[in-house]
Amino acid sequence: MSIIEQSGTFNLGDRSVKRLGYGAMQLAGPGVFGPPRDHAAALALLREAVESGVNHIDTSDFYGPHVTNQIIRKALHPYRDDLVIVTKIGARRGTDGSWNPAFSREELTKAVHDNLRNLGLDVMEVVNLRIMFDVHGPAEGSIEAPLTILADLQRQGLVRHIGLSNVTPKQIAEGRGITKIVCVQNQYNLAHRADDALIDDLARDGIAYVPFFPLGGFTPLQSSTLSDVAARLGATPMQVALAWLLRRAPNILLIPGTSSVGHLRENLAAARLMLPDDLVKELDRMASIAS
Repeated sequence: MSIIEQSGTFNLGDRSVKRLGYGAMQLAGPGVFGPPRDHAAALALLREAVESGVNHIDTSDFYGPHVTNQIIRKALHPYRDDLVIVTKIGARRGTDGSWNPAFSREELTKAVHDNLRNLGLDVMEVVNLRIMFDVHGPAEGSIEAPLTILADLQRQGLVRHIGLSNVTPKQIAEGRGITKIVCVQNQYNLAHRADDALIDDLARDGIAYVPFFPLGGFTPLQSSTLSDVAARLGATPMQVALAWLLRRAPNILLIPGTSSVGHLRENLAAARLMLPDDLVKELDRMASIAS
């Protein structure tokens, strides 16, 4: 059994993917804007990821913009049959690199076509609708209008499955009343666990949960606790954070991003890291550590 196979699998739509995938955001330049510093290294990283068994890549055409998808196409097209590429729409980049909502029919339709063209695909396997009522996190508000547009694009055959990103439980319930939702992508990690109940609810319904920022927003004391546990295990803090997420729930799919082949290998090795119960309890308490 290869290292990544030890992470297990879960269904994303009607496709089975390994639970440890790759997030392509960091393939773009600084601030996820413009080209990478080393284009050849970005190509090599993607090829190694797939050769290592990664079959779930998360991307978006607003990374760059366009840059990341064009790199994915150059590195991996024609794609392996088992590779699932997931994108997201609902935002556009300003000339200053800003992130702006893009929810009109014209913007969402263009975004789907841009992803298809730059990735070299006829249909997107999964498209996540990124809700932009607040750039920094989920905020309440109806998602009916943009989601209905995305569902129309699905009926046209451009999209197979639909997911949601940066959303509240209320918005997920609203979305599921409009169309089938196969995944939810929100910030979640050892320290930020607002979605605990949601993850369990989605697991019962067979819906994938894809957390981002596995080390995002930790306090110094939380970071110190994680580093201490990692040192005792002879692992990196990122490996421990990823291993904890894999253990947290069977429907969690991980998409750690990096622009370094070395870090990619370290991240994938988290699939074989076993966390003793006493250390899991110590890690679980991190959410309550405030400073």
